[in-house]
Amino acid sequence: MKFLVTGGAGFIGSAFIRLVLSDPPPKPYVLNLDKLTYAGNLENLASVAGDPCYRFIHGDICDGALVNALIGDEKPDVIVNFAAESHVDRSILSPAPVFETNLRGTFTLLEAARAHQTPRFVHISTDEVYGSIELPYQANEDFPLRPASPYSASKAASDLLALSYFITYRMPVIVTRASNNYGPYQFPEKLIPLMISNALESKPLPIYGDGMHIRDWLYVDDHCRAIRAVIERGRPGEIYNIGGNRALTNIEVVRRLLQAVGKPESLMKPVADRPGHDRRYALSSEKVMRETGWHPQVSFEEGLKRTVDWYQSNPAWIARVKSGEYQSYYQQNYAGR
Repeated sequence: MKFLVTGGAGFIGSAFIRLVLSDPPPKPYVLNLDKLTYAGNLENLASVAGDPCYRFIHGDICDGALVNALIGDEKPDVIVNFAAESHVDRSILSPAPVFETNLRGTFTLLEAARAHQTPRFVHISTDEVYGSIELPYQANEDFPLRPASPYSASKAASDLLALSYFITYRMPVIVTRASNNYGPYQFPEKLIPLMISNALESKPLPIYGDGMHIRDWLYVDDHCRAIRAVIERGRPGEIYNIGGNRALTNIEVVRRLLQAVGKPESLMKPVADRPGHDRRYALSSEKVMRETGWHPQVSFEEGLKRTVDWYQSNPAWIARVKSGEYQSYYQQNYAGR
């Protein structure tokens, strides 16, 4: 099987590529198309860089000529679209890039896949498209879409676009929506890596509002195993929610990781909440478990330990990704709070 993975140098995309290339021979062949924006990092793929079953292509999914030529020449069996501007805070500061990449980029990929009759197209999305969900409810795949940020709105739009290609053109499209991922190699703008990296430097840990926002946590390798299961056993035209079945408040997550790194809770610093901050996300993964047999394997406790251990063992990686552009973003997002 030949995979075209877009956004494969990012956090989840690189974990997916490492998983696929860990298969025993005969291994799949993986093409990785990535623009290498701020969160794309080829260091995440150093372990597979020399693998003869892997090829990196530096490019933008919005580049129609490049995408069309690549899909036409390589004829992948499956396209897995991870490529996205994926951070809510950045989408609030600057909305335009999320709609360019997340919507126009998805359209460009779909058109090329349609032209070349790609056998399977898996579009990776997020639970944020459902918006904030009141207790005790969980979102199944038919739950109304209520995105609350430019990021989640762009993802909801791209989901609907992808699904329309199944309805109109009978393209074999599948959409997956996952809860909050965490694990090694995650860019330190998201909650867990941000808090770990700040704690390791004994810097303040900025906590939005009262810290009682609830998220479901999914270890990244479990997410990638679910995507493999959907590719192999999912039905075209369907949506599959993928959750970790572990809901925690942000402040509880931060307390646990502070304990794991041996730092005091006095490092926590409440800051003004971000606009439109969803209070609670909650997914039902019953459908993907029933139809594919997938179940999450890594508990939050074990996943957090693996993640903390990795960041503690890779200070040079953290230092490199937090230099330059990241410092400008951090100052812009948190200085006024």
